[in-house]
Amino acid sequence: MLDVRNTAKRDWDTEPPYTGEVKVAITYFFDHPLIDIDNVPKPILDALKGLVYSDDSQVTDLLCRRRDLNAELQFHNPSPVLFPMLGRSEPFLHIVVTRALSQ
Repeated sequence: MLDVRNTAKRDWDTEPPYTGEVKVAITYFFDHPLIDIDNVPKPILDALKGLVYSDDSQVTDLLCRRRDLNAELQFHNPSPVLFPMLGRSEPFLHIVVTRALSQ
């Protein structure tokens, strides 16, 4: 997950780290399902700790998805970060961290 942390260091454009509750959405785009979906979030959450948020205990909402790059995927208004990645044929992650809504 060193790649996750290094990419976050390079691309994180919000004043880090968040101090309140956060929600995390992870989408794993794959070409062969090598990883069970339940094994995806933990190393990613740990890699972002101290950089994007102070501690992963701040994560109150987590969405983790797995999408096959060989399938016909439909996107409505993909982000400027995601859009150029969609033409790739190799696996990649799309991770979005935002402040969590009030509970």
